Amino acid sequence: MKQSLQLKLGQQLTMTPQLQQAIRLLQLSTLDLKQEIHEFLESNPLLELDDDEQLHSEVPASIESKSAADTVIDTNSEEARVESEWTESIPEELSIDSNWDDTYQSSAAVSDHSSYEGESDTDFENRNAPAESIQDHLIWQLNLTHMSDRDIEIAYAIIECVQPDGYLSISPDDIWESLGIELEDLDIEEVIAVQHRLQRFDPIGVCSIDLRDCLLVQLEAFQSHPLYKSTHNLINHYLPLLGNRDFAQLSRKTKLKDEALKEVVNLIQQLNPRPGSVIDADDTDYVIPDVAVKKRHGVWQVELNNDALPPIKINETYSAMASTAATPEDATYIKTSLQEAKWFMKSLQSRNETLLKVASCIVSRQIDFFELGEEAMKPMVLHDVAEEVGMHESTISRVTTQKYMHTPKGIFELKYFFSSHVNTASGGECSSTAIRAMIKKLVADEPAKKPLSDNKLAAILADQGIQVARRTVAKYREAMNIPPSNERKRLI
Repeated sequence: MKQSLQLKLGQQLTMTPQLQQAIRLLQLSTLDLKQEIHEFLESNPLLELDDDEQLHSEVPASIESKSAADTVIDTNSEEARVESEWTESIPEELSIDSNWDDTYQSSAAVSDHSSYEGESDTDFENRNAPAESIQDHLIWQLNLTHMSDRDIEIAYAIIECVQPDGYLSISPDDIWESLGIELEDLDIEEVIAVQHRLQRFDPIGVCSIDLRDCLLVQLEAFQSHPLYKSTHNLINHYLPLLGNRDFAQLSRKTKLKDEALKEVVNLIQQLNPRPGSVIDADDTDYVIPDVAVKKRHGVWQVELNNDALPPIKINETYSAMASTAATPEDATYIKTSLQEAKWFMKSLQSRNETLLKVASCIVSRQIDFFELGEEAMKPMVLHDVAEEVGMHESTISRVTTQKYMHTPKGIFELKYFFSSHVNTASGGECSSTAIRAMIKKLVADEPAKKPLSDNKLAAILADQGIQVARRTVAKYREAMNIPPSNERKRLI
């Protein structure tokens, strides 16, 4: 085939570096954005912390819910919509074909262990220290306990087999077999004796084999209780009946009347079936709200949480050196850094403007939720908000992901306010969130001895004009971690 040159005309949307940065900052959570700002402060000398002024002073402090969508942008494609939402406030002084990696330092290149100026090393160590595991907690107590070297070696072997919930992953017989090679003339009674001592460590009941063993160890603290023997008998012989909530058969087997059986069950409920859960080895996840909703003079208002991010500003001393630089290279570096700093600040400003606009739209559409609660939640999808604020659904998705709103009813992720709808008998729509709230309320008010089944819950909702199938009720119930009716049965 003969080669030839052809000239073709076409249109293509190019993502400029500043637009890429603006979109990336938009989808970052507050904690990630803090880290991004910190990295930029380290890499760009033209940007510094501002202790006197608040960040994004040009952004309005609050917006009333009734003025959620003042600007409408009409474009035809998703890419054009995304670019039009950001490019209005971002200058384009650098070339469009500049390399993004050359302009901005990658976040992976900066150490994760860096800290802001003014923070002490002690605070840094406390924040980044690994959480204590159940094994660490037990070994710390073992080092303070007087034991022989032989028993300490057995104790270490037992502690290594403890799961996060506090139970042993293998039986004492298996531990005895594994230690038989290292310790001569080791008897199974020695392993059991050390296990019994470890079970009295904090938390009580740790290193147990099963639930019955764990509860009996914890019950020893209630030996002075008048129903101690009855409780011991129930745990030792009839624990499966208690798990099935078969109180009628429990009453016959234990020969306890309803009042006495209720007191025994209450005593058992004071015990911890998962002793290892009190030692939380997971790192704590902190949620910083991006916006706050407050009612002032009868009007719901949305405010940005400006305290969530460190205030930054242009370093006037360095920026003034652009005209007095000793070499052209220095002048070029200062000008480039200054332009990058302006881009970054404008991207932050655009992010906050978009976040405030979307949050205000959500509040205006969900006024009933803030006034009446979850049962008044209206169905809403991304398209509804995108159409009202004049943005694309992809932008709304970025704004609402990992962004949180502080309300008088608690802290919610912005995506919480979006839910599908279920048709009502009158031809209207009901939010799935509202249906879950109704189910939760019905379960809370149900009779203790005769809880409502999924079929009964569906029938009650149908009487209220909400047509939902039994399997839908079961799905919503399981999503809220509500057990089935047979497991919710309890004594009066």
